[in-house]
This record gives sequence, structure tokens and C-alpha cells, in this order.
Amino acid sequence: MQTAILLYEGFTALDAIGPYESLANLPKSDTLFVAERPGPVTNELGNLRITAEAGLDEVPHPDIVLVPGSPVYAPQLTNTAVLDWLREADRTSTWTASVCTGSLILAAAGLLEGRRATTHWSGMAELGELGAHPTEARYVFDGKYVTAAGVSAGIDMGLALAGRIAGDSHARATQLLMQYDPQPPYDAGTPDKAPAEILAAARAALAAAAG
Repeated sequence: MQTAILLYEGFTALDAIGPYESLANLPKSDTLFVAERPGPVTNELGNLRITAEAGLDEVPHPDIVLVPGSPVYAPQLTNTAVLDWLREADRTSTWTASVCTGSLILAAAGLLEGRRATTHWSGMAELGELGAHPTEARYVFDGKYVTAAGVSAGIDMGLALAGRIAGDSHARATQLLMQYDPQPPYDAGTPDKAPAEILAAARAALAAAAG
């Protein structure tokens, strides 16, 4: 089984690495990072590079396709190389997945039309405009499509997907090995929980990052 995690300039690191940690130990599996061209790809902050081991044309039919998000996802919505690859890979994939605003890229490829899906809280309206049915949930399964909300939700989605593929015992063992037992020091993880001034600051940061 082959899992391909898409990279593009400005991707959010945890969107890619969280699911990687959850899925890389699936039995008889090969997990690799792919991009338009092999080589280093820089994250949104410009201070971390992950090497894409293969170009898109080298991995036409992975079993699992995973698209991370980014504050600067917009160029990918019209990137024909990425969108064409996603459509072709989706024709034969067992699972097509995303984290955060990665679902907007899937939707731009036409893969979420009429499907329940989620994304980062800041992208819910756009997700609907792109043809999906926005659903406020940590992660959402709709057939073979599984989408996760913002950034950290990719770990939850990855574990849930691992459970679907390899069984609950495998997923629980993976969770234990990761020591994934969230106990955040603050309760501001969603817009409805965050104080107004924190929400405003977060919106401003997103706007600045998007340029």
C-alpha cells in the first residue's frame, strides 16, 4: 500500500507530519512525500524544508492521497499540475484525504462536489462555494473521502483512518507509541471558545500570512 503526501510551497508542516506519524506504520505500507518536482519544499514560515522524494508523474496511483493545508493555499486552487494529478490519483485511490485548507484544494479539483467535508474554521464558507457541504467536525468521512479540520486535527484523522485500514488495535498502539494524549493548557482551540480579542488576532494573522 502506498501513501502519497502532497507538498507545495508554503504548506503547513504539522498538516503533513501529523498524518505521517499516524499512517507511516500501517502494515505493508510505503509512505512518501511528493511534489511537482522532487527536492526540498519549504513550509509556510520559510524555515523548514521537507524533501519530496518523487515528482507527481512518478506516483500516479497511490492507495492513499493526502493533501495538507496552508495559509497560502490559493495558488494551488488553479495549479493545473496539482489538480490534474489529484483527479488522476483519485480515480484509483482507496482513500483521498486532506488536512485543514487542503480540502479546498480537493474541492477545487472537483473531488468533494456534494460531499460532507470539513476544513480550517476560516475556510468553511469557501469550502461551500467550491461545492462541498461544510461540516463542523474534527474530521469527516464521506465514502472514501476523509477531511480534517485545522492543523492538529490531522493527527486525529490519521489515527481514525489507520483504524479503518488496519483495525482499532493497530490505531490504539500507534496512539500509545506517539503518546498522543492531548491536555492543552488553554481552551481557545475553536472560534466559539476563543475570546473575541484572540479570535481577531488570529484572523489578522491569517490575513497577513495570505498576503
